[in-house]
Amino acid sequence: MKKSTLLFISTFCVLFSVYLVAVVSLQPDLKYILLDIYSDFFRKEVKSEVIPPQTNQAEIENSFDPTELVSYSGRLKKDTYEEHLSAAELKGLKLIQNEYELFQRVFERTLVEASSGKGYRVDSLTHSFPYITPESKKVLEELGLAYEALAGAGNFFTVSSATRTEEQQKALKRRNRNATDGNSSHSYGVSFDISYIRFNGIREWDAKAQKNLETVLNHFQQTGKIYVIKERRQSCYHVTVR
Repeated sequence: MKKSTLLFISTFCVLFSVYLVAVVSLQPDLKYILLDIYSDFFRKEVKSEVIPPQTNQAEIENSFDPTELVSYSGRLKKDTYEEHLSAAELKGLKLIQNEYELFQRVFERTLVEASSGKGYRVDSLTHSFPYITPESKKVLEELGLAYEALAGAGNFFTVSSATRTEEQQKALKRRNRNATDGNSSHSYGVSFDISYIRFNGIREWDAKAQKNLETVLNHFQQTGKIYVIKERRQSCYHVTVR
């Protein structure tokens, strides 16, 4: 075993042991400080030790033809949240309850990082993590390619939320009454939100950009790749990969 791997495992065990002591001794300030240190450490080690599977860009470009986009007219069909949750439970990972489980899946490569690509950017997330399943990332890449094909080279939409642990979902519910009760499809690694008021790094209303985005979402919805809900309070489209 490599020395760097042994050092990583030893440091992880020490940090996690101290964290457990803080939890048991009911010292909340120390607990959250240690959790931040542990999360930052794990992110750095995952990026240095694990090389996520790379998306084959050529394969995506060959498998998607923008000229075949379904013509959009009228409102985007609203799928039910039950359909989103059922797809997440069927296609996604086992319910991710906390950060430890989430980063364990990153280490196992069943979750991969999504940050940017042709036609999309992932925002700085505060209530979720920029990790999704490899299949979900492939679909996100395809959505970005299709959007850029319509909007023009260099144009992109913004992903405003991705995978959220069950703990984060409960905390979000306490702050926001509009948050989903019970399990969220965000906790399975196959759901993400796309803002419809943030395009090309600018937060403003852009009817043409939104129409292009809806055209793309409509195509992927009608071809059975995604479920979509327009969430007006959050100004986003909630997308779950089927």
